[in-house]
Amino acid sequence: MESKYILLVEDNPDDVLLTTRAFQKGNFANPIHIATDGLEAIDFLFGKGEFEGRDISQLPALILLDLKLPKISGFEVLQKIKNEELTKLIPVVILTSSKTEEDVLKGYELGANSYIRKPIDFESFVETVKQLGFYWLLVNELPPVHQ
Repeated sequence: MESKYILLVEDNPDDVLLTTRAFQKGNFANPIHIATDGLEAIDFLFGKGEFEGRDISQLPALILLDLKLPKISGFEVLQKIKNEELTKLIPVVILTSSKTEEDVLKGYELGANSYIRKPIDFESFVETVKQLGFYWLLVNELPPVHQ
């Protein structure tokens, strides 16, 4: 897997489809690995469970994280990512439908790099994902370990 892949942590199949289509419409060729729950995301990142033996030095350039996930919440996934030496520098963008101030505050307190509410209509969502991808994948400088 190349170093500029995206880890999308999302349990809603419709939102997975919308996000991947939005990246395609934005002409981003970055591979997207999809984790459908919090445990799968952690197992993937750290080479556990069904991902035992995966080369964990191949880190995503960006993690898009939903908050409301089965098995392990998005907040718990974020906390694990930001507390581990291997993954703490990976940019994590919370991409969620939650509008509560508590969620925004908690996300930033746990180390999220950005908090974005999912737009309701597809065109707005595509534009949001295009801007998100442009900034985090093209403009933003990744730490040397990720290049």
